[in-house]
Amino acid sequence: MKVVIADYYYKDISQERQLITEQGHTLEAYRSSTEEELISRAENCDALIVQFCQVTRRVIHHLKRCKVIVRYAIGYDNIDLNAADEAGIPVCNVPDYCIDEVSTHAVMLLLACSKHMRVYMDAVHNGFWGYSAGEPIKSFSQSSVGLLGFGAISQMVAKKLSGFGVKIYAYDPYMNSKAAEELNVEPVDLDTLYACSDLISVHCPLNTKTEKMINTQTFGKMKPGVAIVNTARGGLIDEDALLLALKKGIVSAAGLDVTMQEPIPKDHPLRNDPRVIITPHIAWYSETSIKLLQKKVAQEVVRVLGGDPPAHMVNHPRGKT
Repeated sequence: MKVVIADYYYKDISQERQLITEQGHTLEAYRSSTEEELISRAENCDALIVQFCQVTRRVIHHLKRCKVIVRYAIGYDNIDLNAADEAGIPVCNVPDYCIDEVSTHAVMLLLACSKHMRVYMDAVHNGFWGYSAGEPIKSFSQSSVGLLGFGAISQMVAKKLSGFGVKIYAYDPYMNSKAAEELNVEPVDLDTLYACSDLISVHCPLNTKTEKMINTQTFGKMKPGVAIVNTARGGLIDEDALLLALKKGIVSAAGLDVTMQEPIPKDHPLRNDPRVIITPHIAWYSETSIKLLQKKVAQEVVRVLGGDPPAHMVNHPRGKT
């Protein structure tokens, strides 16, 4: 069968090639960027692997033979799930990689925001030496952290924060109460999390219900001086509202590994705000995690083409369970 990698930005895909071709399948790999390129290259594939390409309804309409679409990621917001459902095509992600990496990055950003790290770094670069540039700062151990979403990454954040003495709240519509109890996390409703948290770490999927869920209205519910960390998806935060909240002092600091447009434009005001730390969507990355991701994507393709059910299907394709 024919497997197509629509796009990728890894240095090497030999691992995928070996796992797929040793089962007798062929693999074609491209650097597609447009809808037309993707359609022309994938329309006769039996399995599609995608990274950043938009797998639109029109693309899916042309996938007449496709038995599975697999994303190089945990998120899958670039794939039209409704269209895949109607076409009977399973869509799969890789939810069980980079848990350690992203949770560590989130904790790092929480600590950096708590200590106003970028403000002090800029101050030193500009010749200032002293604590007043970043005041006031609350002791981290006396702070409360709100986890917006309580999946595997968020739970690992809670575990890593446990030694700092912070109070941890969490909101998730599908709250894992057992994990919350084990990690000494207090489940709360969304408004309570906003009202009680000194720092908020975002760990939600991006979909039509969560897009811009943090906006002018929600910022108005937060504690003055709150810090926001986002290692999930940029579209979860209304960036215009964030800029306004920074201007008004509602938000004292932000740590963003993801932005609404990636890469974030050079002239974007968030890039030049000394209270904002931005990293280039690399929270997931380590040499270990990148190899694991590529391996698991190829294994999912081989599994489905071999007639077995997918391990991590995120949709409900017609005619599938």
